[in-house]
Amino acid sequence: MRHTIADLKRGQRGIIKEFSAEHIPLKLLEMGCLPGNEVELVQTAPFRDPMYLNINGSHLAIRKETAESIEIEIIP
Repeated sequence: MRHTIADLKRGQRGIIKEFSAEHIPLKLLEMGCLPGNEVELVQTAPFRDPMYLNINGSHLAIRKETAESIEIEIIP
């Protein structure tokens, strides 16, 4: 089953597996949103958009649409 950042629940973590670079803003890549890095869902706004994440110590907010294009492996 394919999991994306949008599937994470609050406090849940995952490892970024892959994504399409054309759907990811360059700023996210510069802040560590790269394959192999750990991502944790810190909080979401109403309707889960945007999503507030911790990626290797960097805190950032991304739109749900972008989160759906980043595939992850959920850490149990």
